Amino acid sequence: MFRPFVVRPICRAYAHFVLLILLLVGCAPPPAQPPDARNALPHLQVSENGRFLQTENGDPFFWLGDTGWLLFQKLSREEAHRYLQDRRDKGFTVIQAMVIHDLPQTNYYGDTAFIEGDLAHPHTTPGHAFADSLAYDYWDHVDYILDLAAENGLYMALVPVWGSVAKSKEDDQTWARPYATWLAQRYKDRPHIIWLNGGDIRGDVLPEVWQEMGHILDQEAPRHLITFHPFGRTQSSTWFHEAPWLDFNMFQSGHRRYDQRRETDDAATWKGEDNWKYVAEDYAREPAKPTIDGEPSYENIPQGLHDPTEPYWSAAEVRRYAYWSVFAGAFGHTYGNNAVMQMHKPGTGSGSYGVRNYWYEAIDDTAASQMQHLKSLMLSRPYFERYPDPSLLADQPGSRYDYVIATRGQHYAFFYTYTGRSFEVRMDHLADGEIEASWFNPRNGETTFFGRLANTTTQPFDPPGDPHPGNDWVLILEGQK
Repeated sequence: MFRPFVVRPICRAYAHFVLLILLLVGCAPPPAQPPDARNALPHLQVSENGRFLQTENGDPFFWLGDTGWLLFQKLSREEAHRYLQDRRDKGFTVIQAMVIHDLPQTNYYGDTAFIEGDLAHPHTTPGHAFADSLAYDYWDHVDYILDLAAENGLYMALVPVWGSVAKSKEDDQTWARPYATWLAQRYKDRPHIIWLNGGDIRGDVLPEVWQEMGHILDQEAPRHLITFHPFGRTQSSTWFHEAPWLDFNMFQSGHRRYDQRRETDDAATWKGEDNWKYVAEDYAREPAKPTIDGEPSYENIPQGLHDPTEPYWSAAEVRRYAYWSVFAGAFGHTYGNNAVMQMHKPGTGSGSYGVRNYWYEAIDDTAASQMQHLKSLMLSRPYFERYPDPSLLADQPGSRYDYVIATRGQHYAFFYTYTGRSFEVRMDHLADGEIEASWFNPRNGETTFFGRLANTTTQPFDPPGDPHPGNDWVLILEGQK
């Protein structure tokens, strides 16, 4: 969904002037390099059942992503410290970022990524000392932020080159192999890297480029996971599900309401806000591969994306996307925020998509703090046995905002309702013996026990409060182990 906009980088001379002032007044800047944390995190891999991610040690890994798309281009070292520490503190585990968003590509310090904009020739200089304007280059800045992320326990999901940039080079695709090779070899020893091939583009646009880049990344950095970040309302599985380099699927459910289907949209594949339908489609494919919503509607962005006179997506709606997709079988979820994804700040123009605040304010927007409650809930029960189970609902699941979705393990089951409407459960589909029942609040992560129930009848449940969109609750039913 991202489109280029003007960025006015601060020149290196000014950055060094600020550094000198800081030193003169006794205010120490961040260290020249963060502690070497390249090997602080374990590699990730697909679970044995093909549905989840885990660490190489076998521990469950819940992908709670944030779209910090322009992290490398817009933020200084000090700002990157603040952003990554905040996302760590809010429970995020993955940051999605573009290595290259535009051409010519520069960063906060005015450094260029390529020689004369040639993707086959990255612009690198000897050394990496920040105080030396000739030594510290664009790629040193990327390295610094990657190591800082590892120090904060965050994995980095990197888009090598945004789809619009690749399209601008479609007349000469010879850049794909040397660039992918150079990139993979430079970062293959960092275990916290994940590759997002593509970048807001359909897989049938420049398919040879994406296949070659996927193959090279897989060959040169075989321990890094790879997926494909597709265009809005499409999914990687449409084109690449059986590609040997694609470890897990990603879809972009996008930013439109139910009523915002355009004439050019295929009515047969239109899902509106029902992002759980993408998961269901991927879940039914063979061989089994994990899947995730890598770009749902962002908090505080206009519905439909481009018209700021439209309502803006709220925290409640952002939660709905997260719980619907994860309960449908996704292995995690990616959150996004309008100001954060473009790292909007003073001095960089008016921004895009009707942005209304700056990134350092938006990191505290409501849903950003609420996403961690979903991660905590999923990790609180046996992880790898979980699967979607619509048969647990005794009545119809409902449609649109009234949709109720169920997921379960061997001895527990979760039910999510966005509106807080009542629904019925087939208790006899659960574990033998008495069932403990609780309400989980997605807004604050609190769990309230309310009874022990028999598992032999159909049981109605009425969530707290009056039904309305945003009165969302999770019913937890848990039997004896």
